[in-house]
Amino acid sequence: MYNIFDFNMEDLRNWMKNNGESQFRASQIMDWLYKNGQWNFDCMTNIPKSLVKKLKTNFYIEIPELVKSYQSKLKDTTKFLYKYRDGNIIETVVMKYKHGNSICVSTQVGCRMGCKFCASTVGGMVRNLSSGEILAQVLRSQSEIDERISNVVLMGSGEPLDNYDNVLKFLKMISCDYSLNIGQRHITLSTCGIVPKIRQLAGENLQITLAISLHSPDDINRIKIMPIANKYSIKEIIDSCRYYIDKTGRRISFEYALVRGVNDSLKCAEGLTRLLRGLLCHVNLIPVNEVKENDFKKSSLDNIKGFYNKLVENKIEVTIRREMGSDINAACGQLRRSYLESKRYRKGVENGGDLVRCGQSKKTK
Repeated sequence: MYNIFDFNMEDLRNWMKNNGESQFRASQIMDWLYKNGQWNFDCMTNIPKSLVKKLKTNFYIEIPELVKSYQSKLKDTTKFLYKYRDGNIIETVVMKYKHGNSICVSTQVGCRMGCKFCASTVGGMVRNLSSGEILAQVLRSQSEIDERISNVVLMGSGEPLDNYDNVLKFLKMISCDYSLNIGQRHITLSTCGIVPKIRQLAGENLQITLAISLHSPDDINRIKIMPIANKYSIKEIIDSCRYYIDKTGRRISFEYALVRGVNDSLKCAEGLTRLLRGLLCHVNLIPVNEVKENDFKKSSLDNIKGFYNKLVENKIEVTIRREMGSDINAACGQLRRSYLESKRYRKGVENGGDLVRCGQSKKTK
């Protein structure tokens, strides 16, 4: 059986044709799934019963079950723990801004990149998520908050470019008018720097924002933070970024997690300035989220301001990321890991699970 959310319009039309059905039925089904939020074939009232039977025989609708949701004290951030049909749990974060709702989606269950400041990588990678499983995070979250999501960030658990084909299909599907119609300029993909995939992405004719997790201006320091630096040097990453910019005309964002005593000195700021000078880019400074599995500490306010001012002085475009959801472990992987370790989860597994069931969106219940 197939997850119907893994099918784009062309895929579903071809399936209809190959199974003796009118191709316009694909549009009707897509309307039910995306515009009406109906995730039950039996409730698609304009679909013939004979086709409904075929659909139920060949497809399933993979909307993840809601395990639990957590809302920050300021009510600007909500983290959802979702469970897929195979029992794997991922996390998704929705952040409310004045300009609209943004969602941070996961692209893998776990991660194998090994970045020291990230809880997602603790325990390694379990599996890739399909394009439809990534898309379903947006659908389910949109239903939970009962508001439209207008911005997407691929910055949750997993390395997007390590799941290239599924992520690419997701990016194309979510921006289609039959789907959620979220413009690609409202989508950001974050990568730790898989050089060949950055170059490949440059040729896909996308309008997304590419964000590079850099976190150090030199290889020696970066290797201590990010094992991927053993494979791809900063020079190789910057060269691939130049290629991406030349090919797409799009500005690149560099993420820089400030870790006390590791990469937050003025010397590091000066090194970053030299590295990025003349590049069409923006730097996003991130006060590091403290993870219990390592001893990394957040930079002091003075060091954060000093680092920021040094970049500004050298005419590097820079912002400091607003901290959201720190009271609900909203950093990548923290909530999933703590939940998997909890007695409640172990008890739930032993007893067959106590998870919330779902069949359709709130709007159609």
